[in-house]
Amino acid sequence: MNSNGFAVRMKYRAVLGLAWLLFSVPLVGLAQPQGPSASGTLGAVGSDTMAGLMLRWGEALTTQYPQINVQFQASGSASAPPALLAGTTRIGPMSRRMTQAERDAFIERYGYPPLELRVARDALIVIVHRHNPLAAISLEDVDAVFSTTRACGSPHSITRWETLTQDDTAPRGRIALHGRNITSGTYGLFRQRVLCDGEFRPDISEYMGASAVVAAVGESYSAMGYSGYNHLTPSIKALALTTPEGNAVPPSETAIQSGDYPLSRYLYVYVNLPPGKSLPSPEQAFLDLILSAEGQLITRASGFVPLPLDDLEAQRPW
Repeated sequence: MNSNGFAVRMKYRAVLGLAWLLFSVPLVGLAQPQGPSASGTLGAVGSDTMAGLMLRWGEALTTQYPQINVQFQASGSASAPPALLAGTTRIGPMSRRMTQAERDAFIERYGYPPLELRVARDALIVIVHRHNPLAAISLEDVDAVFSTTRACGSPHSITRWETLTQDDTAPRGRIALHGRNITSGTYGLFRQRVLCDGEFRPDISEYMGASAVVAAVGESYSAMGYSGYNHLTPSIKALALTTPEGNAVPPSETAIQSGDYPLSRYLYVYVNLPPGKSLPSPEQAFLDLILSAEGQLITRASGFVPLPLDDLEAQRPW
């Protein structure tokens, strides 16, 4: 036990290796356990971006309700809709919104839509090595760097650092690109909002997890990548995005919360909840936690941007 008296263990299914790993992470400032009024197994399948947040929420839940066993499979946002459709989980965290095709498939299977809950704010960030002097970039240039199609309007591709900056201390030569793989919601949203639904360059190094992207960019002075806001580390720098009006907007919490940062996004939890029915006690307790002040403190501690409590309360269907 740590100095706060809490040490919580839960099961987390890592995609790499397909093994169940046990974590023991101290929690700070959480409520005292409330007793075993909810019990059973809580399963969730979905976003890798939200893996740490889901883990912390799960730890808080099992601190309050020791009889709940939490199992989370972090295999990417694209895995959530099929799992919900198949009935292997009732809860699917996603770092992007469900597509219409995914919603339609769920409705065809069950006769009602999945419950969509906005649970936090996040942002896509374009990252470079911490010592890179480049401070800002336009979305049009980001598209020209990462895509072959340049659907956002750039007249030419950008493959070399000299095209982006003439600073003498900047990298020279080819831009080494790093990003997520196709199962990631971050990949899909970046393609939609930054590449204008265009195609990625074939020479981008792709990774299953955001941490691997950050590590690769942090190790290479000539690298550029993209990730989620919560994965910022001292080894990298997030570029401000230049708006069409010429304003450079950094990904600050205030700009993400207000939506002024161009690549702000919501994080979602989708739930299979039949109309007029109640959820099993583990799922109900978990959602109550997420939509509470305590849950949003955990959101901030996990590197995401919390939502106003009135926004959370307005989403409650129960």
